[in-house]
Amino acid sequence: MNEVLTQAWSALGGGPLPRVTVSGATGLAGPLAAEEMSLAAVAAQLLAARELTGAPGAPLELDARQVGLAVRSERFVRRAGRPVGPGFAPMSRFWRSADGWVRLHANYPHHRAAVLAVLGEADPDAAAAGLTAVELEDAVVAAGGAAAAVRTEEAWAASAAGRAVAGHPLLSLDRVGDAPARDVRRPRVLSLTRVIAGPVAARTLAAHGADVLRLESPRLPEDPGTLADTGSGQRTAVVDLAARSGRATAEELLAGADVVLLGYRPGALEAFGLDPAELARRHPHLVVVRLSAWGTDGPWGRRRGFDSLVQAATGIAVACGSADAPGVLPAQVLDHATGHLAAAAALRGLARRRAEGGTWSAELALARTAARLLAAGRSPGRPGDDPDPAPYLVDLPADGGPLTVVGPPGCPPWAHAATPSAPAWPAAG
Repeated sequence: MNEVLTQAWSALGGGPLPRVTVSGATGLAGPLAAEEMSLAAVAAQLLAARELTGAPGAPLELDARQVGLAVRSERFVRRAGRPVGPGFAPMSRFWRSADGWVRLHANYPHHRAAVLAVLGEADPDAAAAGLTAVELEDAVVAAGGAAAAVRTEEAWAASAAGRAVAGHPLLSLDRVGDAPARDVRRPRVLSLTRVIAGPVAARTLAAHGADVLRLESPRLPEDPGTLADTGSGQRTAVVDLAARSGRATAEELLAGADVVLLGYRPGALEAFGLDPAELARRHPHLVVVRLSAWGTDGPWGRRRGFDSLVQAATGIAVACGSADAPGVLPAQVLDHATGHLAAAAALRGLARRRAEGGTWSAELALARTAARLLAAGRSPGRPGDDPDPAPYLVDLPADGGPLTVVGPPGCPPWAHAATPSAPAWPAAG
């Protein structure tokens, strides 16, 4: 944990790193250092929150049991005792190709439609087996879907997409413009994110007391199970950015926000003037945090991606199994760790804006997190029982009855589950 935490903390411009101790175990057994990555990411955001609230330097003790549950939080969401977590759709799995394996993602209807457009409905497994892994990957991506051929770590490093990621650190936080110093008692966070990593950052900031407003597209509604898991502590509003009125609403919200989280693939928001450079120009008071799957450079810079696909492409699936039988991490650690690191970047951006002024912009990517995880080498894969979730579960008020979720590590529980709201900030006072 210490090496990853030191690297992240240095990139964030943090002060002297306090002593961090860990009790218990996460239960994230496996051949890669998933436990260390998860602990480091959570520690980074907790330390960043302490610096922002005026309590830097104090030792931090992490309960590894709660961290291990938090990075698998989707497995424990309950409403009236019944699971509501998203899980993986039947077609979101490894598929045998003519020369290896491909991981497809089909949890959303438009991604499933892209898979079926390529493989057909009669016998999709046979159709997949008739294509090479790269042919299937390319065909699904060209159809508007999400896919990644299973590669070894060496094959990924040798590819143009892999080389583009290799040139970047785990994360970055840079001053990209000038603006007056600004302090706020309760930061306002505008979340333009979907699925897991970005929403994890948003719910983490909500746990630290931020007013988080999540905007959703009327054409891309979030999966209800995913929203139940990652929407804790947030208000949600539907805004159509493709409409002039929707863009005007977004501009009003940006003018009143302190942080904006961007979690759509690079290029998806640029048509609406919501790329980091334009935001910094129009709203220099903002801290802009952008998360992506593959980064912004290279041939995959604007490609759709999910944790499972990044594991497949970068060599993690082979490291967790073999080329003949790919495996997975014990949790969607790339998503969750990147989300916690993004929250740390937002909190450090706010602290630096207060102390130094300026416009601050952070960049993170699941593929960068994957590269750092692989660079940590293989771990002994020590066995361990999964933590008992019961002491860490909290009930949140929600429409349709209380929602049971894993509480945020190191923070008081949220006040409520995801709550529909008007697209507006509350009146000052």
